[in-house]
Amino acid sequence: MSPPVAPPGWSRWLVPPAALSVHLSIGQAYAWSVFKPPLESALGLSGTQSALPFQLGIVMLGLSAAFGGTLVERNGPRWAMTVALLCFSSGFLLSALGAATEQYWLIVLGYGFIGGIGLGIGYISPVSTLIKWFPDRPGMATGIAIMGFGGGALIASPWSAQMLESFGADSSGIALAFLVHGLTYAVFMALGVLLVRVPRGERPVGTGPGVLDGPQVSARVAVRTPQFWFLWIVLCTNVTAGIGILEKAAPMITDFFADTSAPVSATAAAGFVALLSAANMAGRIGWSSASDRVGRKNIYRLYLGVGALTYALIALFGDASKPLFVLGALVILSFYGGGFATIPAYLKDLFGTYQVGAIHGRLLTAWSTAGVLGPLIVNWIADRQEEAGRHGPALYGLSFLIMIGLLVVGFAANELVRPVHPRHHVPTPREAADDRRQQPESA
Repeated sequence: MSPPVAPPGWSRWLVPPAALSVHLSIGQAYAWSVFKPPLESALGLSGTQSALPFQLGIVMLGLSAAFGGTLVERNGPRWAMTVALLCFSSGFLLSALGAATEQYWLIVLGYGFIGGIGLGIGYISPVSTLIKWFPDRPGMATGIAIMGFGGGALIASPWSAQMLESFGADSSGIALAFLVHGLTYAVFMALGVLLVRVPRGERPVGTGPGVLDGPQVSARVAVRTPQFWFLWIVLCTNVTAGIGILEKAAPMITDFFADTSAPVSATAAAGFVALLSAANMAGRIGWSSASDRVGRKNIYRLYLGVGALTYALIALFGDASKPLFVLGALVILSFYGGGFATIPAYLKDLFGTYQVGAIHGRLLTAWSTAGVLGPLIVNWIADRQEEAGRHGPALYGLSFLIMIGLLVVGFAANELVRPVHPRHHVPTPREAADDRRQQPESA
């Protein structure tokens, strides 16, 4: 299952499409909401129950990325993409069986647990390989692939809606839609499995620095360094701030302008959600590419510092100006997407390429934490404020202040990031040989 080594003359620009074939597929997770109303109607579920497969999938994404990262590094991208294909597609097929037999637990098991493993392994599968192919532009390379995860819903959402309209929104129609998803994604992801290659040497033709230039740190050692945990805080706070808006975008913009002379309609609110998805996707490639020029620490200063200021502007003046509210939300969501795409390159700068995929997998537990924390902060506070008789922007004022505080914490953590001490570095082959020569002399 080890991937074939690229033959002489192989273009490194064929590797990003291989990664995209996987990320565009697993990015369907962001379109799960399309299936929620039909499932609730066909199987008699509550909103909380219908969200369970998605929630479990995100939890399993973080866990499988954390615990499977070392296996991905050891076995290579072809193995990882194959595992992602099998888990993600079979999760849909099991969900199709669950919908056909009206056994909801099979949908939770298939899409949430098994499919979630495919999400995690698939998400980190191309990271190390892309960085090895593009050591001169790691931010751009990982941004291209991770952009696909953000944009997968733009394809899956209308496609899923069209299938449900054609097949019907009852249990048999849902089952058929799940079946088509599973088979189609299997074929599409197989293109990535067949196309992926690893570079022949340490320095791919046409690149600047070599793959093993700079510090190299193992995953086991990396999690014991303060740099890893500072970046964990950075990622967690940035994602919490973005997902807090993303998860409640439609009702939030409706509430903000409900008492004005120009309230926001349901159609306009849906358009706002689509704009946020586009900003999320654009930020993944745009900001991560910019980080190759301005540096990773500087780009996170932008994400966290400007993000906090933008939240403050929305909190103070958002209800007075729709353009300000929309523009501010788009900026925050572009930083949300950019943060995901830039973090692998930041890890590469600090820990090298030796086991960067495994380190990235462990860091994604910050995403799992933020995925619970962000919606919890916004929804719980909004519910409490509504119970107290408040409405409109007052529902979100306190949660916005908390988001500002979290971004400030993330900004401080980013400022504390320093190069990893040489004692944590993996010895180079030359250093290891020198050590072996010195041992008999000192004996």
